[in-house]
Amino acid sequence: MTKIISFLKFIFHTSVLLLIVISLFPGSLIGLLLYGELSVQPNLIQNPFGTTLNHFIYYFYVALFGFCIYSRNESFQKLVYGLFFLSIVLEIMHFMIPNRTFELYDLIANFLGVGVAYLLITIYLFFKKS
Repeated sequence: MTKIISFLKFIFHTSVLLLIVISLFPGSLIGLLLYGELSVQPNLIQNPFGTTLNHFIYYFYVALFGFCIYSRNESFQKLVYGLFFLSIVLEIMHFMIPNRTFELYDLIANFLGVGVAYLLITIYLFFKKS
């Protein structure tokens, strides 16, 4: 069981590292991989919000995954604050990175992704205690 938890923690930390790399790279790495062009931001799901939904999906995934792993740990609250702080820092860094722009909607989507994951885990832990 310890090996499984260690492997899941490795996947979580790798996902956070990938989030940082994708966010700080000047251009779109995913656009480069899919279309051969750094300037194209792909939509994971066609929607009227554009790439903002991508932000929600990835932050929700990372937050939910991390919260599930660390829900029984004293680091849980630090992880919650850390993910909110990371979303702010990465979005503010877009002011300084070429070919990137600060988007308030992306920051809101980042917060919503972390917040919804936190809400789901909190509800789960509440009913698990009962």
